[in-house]
Amino acid sequence: MADATLMVWIDQDLCTGDGICEEIAPDVFVGRDDGLWIVKEESSHFGSTIIFDGVEAPDGARGVARVPESQLEDVIESAEECPGECIMIEPFDQEVFANRDA
Repeated sequence: MADATLMVWIDQDLCTGDGICEEIAPDVFVGRDDGLWIVKEESSHFGSTIIFDGVEAPDGARGVARVPESQLEDVIESAEECPGECIMIEPFDQEVFANRDA
């Protein structure tokens, strides 16, 4: 199981649908049917796959995914390259995940 020091979410109102994030970090970002991107946690890092799509799990500001240590640089690069500046990276907050899993 991967450790996480950061978490990430996408502001859907700012997403331009460019997809650079998924090109850079496909283990963390995935395109949605409406052309916008969302975050996910891959089973290869966390034991089960969770897609924060508003159906399986919350999306937007409530759809916060843990960033695996091995993906930190790629996620930061994704945020820097994003034309919509919609990728929000925050310090890991155990309380967010305790409430999510409750």
